Amino acid sequence: MNRARVFRSLHHGRMPGDPLVLPGPWDAASARVFEEAGFPALATPSAGVAASLGYEDGETPADEMFAAVARIVRAVGVPVSADVEGGYGLPPGELVERLLETGAVGCNLEDSADGKLKDPHEHAEWLAEVRAAAGDGLFVNARIDTFLRGVADPARAIERAALYVAAGADCVYPIGAPADVLPLLRAGIQGPLNMVARPGEGPSPAELGALGATRITFGPGLQRRSVQALREIAARIAS
Repeated sequence: MNRARVFRSLHHGRMPGDPLVLPGPWDAASARVFEEAGFPALATPSAGVAASLGYEDGETPADEMFAAVARIVRAVGVPVSADVEGGYGLPPGELVERLLETGAVGCNLEDSADGKLKDPHEHAEWLAEVRAAAGDGLFVNARIDTFLRGVADPARAIERAALYVAAGADCVYPIGAPADVLPLLRAGIQGPLNMVARPGEGPSPAELGALGATRITFGPGLQRRSVQALREIAARIAS
């Protein structure tokens, strides 16, 4: 069974209000909790994994990130997609090889670096090389960082999405997009659309799905909620 194909199929044929919800495990234990809860697949958050390893977001060495993803994959029976940030400067072929070695079925890839947006045409060419190296073995989720980098015009995100989809991306992820522009993004973007949900804040996954999201991830939000709960327990024990 091609696990990437199974994962890809989870993104298609979904009804409005019923998006694919992918919790973000940061280690093997959290991955098992999410699997036991019945989620059909998982998607690691780079910031959450970084925190679990003692690093700031964006500072995890590539070897440690791939090793952490491999541990998460080994711990569960459901497909796991991995956030590998900007690809750690690896050539597309090597990046794909290392992802497949972990057992991951997909990846998030960012289109900004050092706080600045990459040239969208050059990034699309790079994504096309990733796609060519991966074949159908990886589900490529192309993150669009325009909103994150202060470009509020949805048209700029839609333009990047068109380039990335044409390059072979399976899904696009306009991180930081306000919920009220989601219908406009949905109308202008082909294929699956990833949005982030924040538990206890803003629209629920179902509400984001009704607005046009195909898939919901949580970034490091679940890991941070877990740390806060542990902090509260520790304070009670120490008092």
